[in-house]
Amino acid sequence: MKITITGSLGNISKPLAQELVQKGHEVTVISSSAEKKAEIEDLGASSAIGSVEDPAFLTKAFTGADSVYCMIPRANYFDPNLDLDAFTRKIGNNYAEAIKNSGVKRVVFLSSIGAHLEQNSGIIQRYNEIETILKKLDDVSITFMRPTSFFYNLLAYIPSIKSQGIIAANYGGDRMIPWVSPNDIAAAIAEEITTPLDGKKVRYVSSEELTGDETVRILGEAIGKPDLKWVLISDEETLNGLVNVGMQPKIAEGLVEMYAGLYNGLLGEDYIKNRPAEMGKTKLANYAKEFAAIYKQK
Repeated sequence: MKITITGSLGNISKPLAQELVQKGHEVTVISSSAEKKAEIEDLGASSAIGSVEDPAFLTKAFTGADSVYCMIPRANYFDPNLDLDAFTRKIGNNYAEAIKNSGVKRVVFLSSIGAHLEQNSGIIQRYNEIETILKKLDDVSITFMRPTSFFYNLLAYIPSIKSQGIIAANYGGDRMIPWVSPNDIAAAIAEEITTPLDGKKVRYVSSEELTGDETVRILGEAIGKPDLKWVLISDEETLNGLVNVGMQPKIAEGLVEMYAGLYNGLLGEDYIKNRPAEMGKTKLANYAKEFAAIYKQK
């Protein structure tokens, strides 16, 4: 199959490209960085250098593909001039335009847990909007991948672990957090993007369900801090902490609302009803080794 994937050589797209190439597919990787061209080609894939903010470029890159994988690039939450809603919405609309104009018939879109919500989901609310837009495309079969909380998001807590010996957040504690590894997301996408589909479907991806307390126990053992604690703090304290380290206030408010939804169960209500038939292979104990290595370097 001819498959075009976005996301350059990111945490999901690189292992996805590797798996698809190994299985004999003709893979094109879209990247905004010309410096990635050689590395992409070393994987056995072709490169398409351009921006997902350019619908004409996207249309050209998608044309002739049997399947495409679309994702929203990560943005700089510390950029005071970033309009995250507009950025996300624009790229979602660009994908819809490029899919329609290129004639591609099989799509996998990286959405998010909580995308079933039209409101009260914080910074991921736009995923609900993008899913709605893509669902309107006629004669295009789409899988909406909805991963849960990424293991690597835990890296943001390294400063508080080092300075206070705690992870402080407005979610977790004795309540469940569904965690996921990018490698498991990539494996699920590789399965979906090469499987025929008639219509639209949602697929959740998760690697392991742990409480916050169970999470810190595993991380603490990995970094040599067996007394590491998960401390629940208020929404206001969480917001102040994010703003104090330089995050754009509006985005910080969206993160706090998202985390609050995870804690009160709103964000994961549809996930609970539609859990994956099988959890991913990568568990937190596996990721904790990578976490510990990064922790020691900080």
